[in-house]
Amino acid sequence: MRWHEITIQTTEEAIEPVSNLFHELGAGGVSIEESGTLNKPRDTSLGQWYELPLNDIPEGRAVIKGYFSEELEIDPILGQFKEQVRRLEQLAIDTGNPLIDVRVVDDEDWANAWKQYFKPLRISPRLTIKPTWEPYEPGPGEVILELDPGMAFGTGTHATTALCLQTLEQVIRGGEDVIDVGTGSGILAVAAAKLGARHVLALDLDPVAVSSATENAKLNGLEERITVRRSDLLHAIREGQEAEPGVNIPVQIVVANILAEIIVRFVSDVYRVLEPGGIYIASGIIGSKAGEVREALETAGFTVIGETTDQDWVVLTARK
Repeated sequence: MRWHEITIQTTEEAIEPVSNLFHELGAGGVSIEESGTLNKPRDTSLGQWYELPLNDIPEGRAVIKGYFSEELEIDPILGQFKEQVRRLEQLAIDTGNPLIDVRVVDDEDWANAWKQYFKPLRISPRLTIKPTWEPYEPGPGEVILELDPGMAFGTGTHATTALCLQTLEQVIRGGEDVIDVGTGSGILAVAAAKLGARHVLALDLDPVAVSSATENAKLNGLEERITVRRSDLLHAIREGQEAEPGVNIPVQIVVANILAEIIVRFVSDVYRVLEPGGIYIASGIIGSKAGEVREALETAGFTVIGETTDQDWVVLTARK
């Protein structure tokens, strides 16, 4: 099979929103390559290691590729993509004068090549992410998250996901109901359940993510404790519609690894679905926008009780 490959040269800040644009436009897969510089600060406190490919991508830049079936008319898709990238600038996301082009490639050039770089990764003192195709013997007390991300977001290697996982480990005591907004591969939902949550409602508007999260819940034997839905529960509650099954509203924990602009937009809705004393973990926040998100949380009635950073990404933990 052959594919249209749309390539954009942009900034590392724009990786998540641009990748999301590709998925929203129906991409069959997305690849991301960052700078191979050895000068980038990287957290190795838990023994993490990083394979840094040699490349000529300038520091702070990234090359992102979206793949679309050759059967699709690529010109309308390309036009929509360019327009949406321009709109990101209006949301104060630095796309760095992006360069965009398109070509046709064979699927064997990209579909599975990335798997050779995805190895078992220790995320925290307890949590380790293990690709389903990699052998691994866990140590005493080690919690293994089996994962096949497929074409969805979330291998755990990105700072925003790792920060969420580390924070979930700190706040889950056992027996909580949890909502995971923008679940992607479902990795946060799986981690919450394995850390002791009673039930997790994993939400995403991307059908690819819903399929991936459902499969990863099954891979971990958690299909009875994780409910995956293609929907926006927060919007449904705002409109007075019936809540999704699985969790009891109000819940004890909400986690959202999404864009800062979206976090700000529905902060009041999160406040409504949390019980008094409930915890909101908000990630996907670039450092320059942390103040804006903090202000929105406090305006809605939250008290910010924690802030953790990694590679200029921030996770804010707030209590209702």
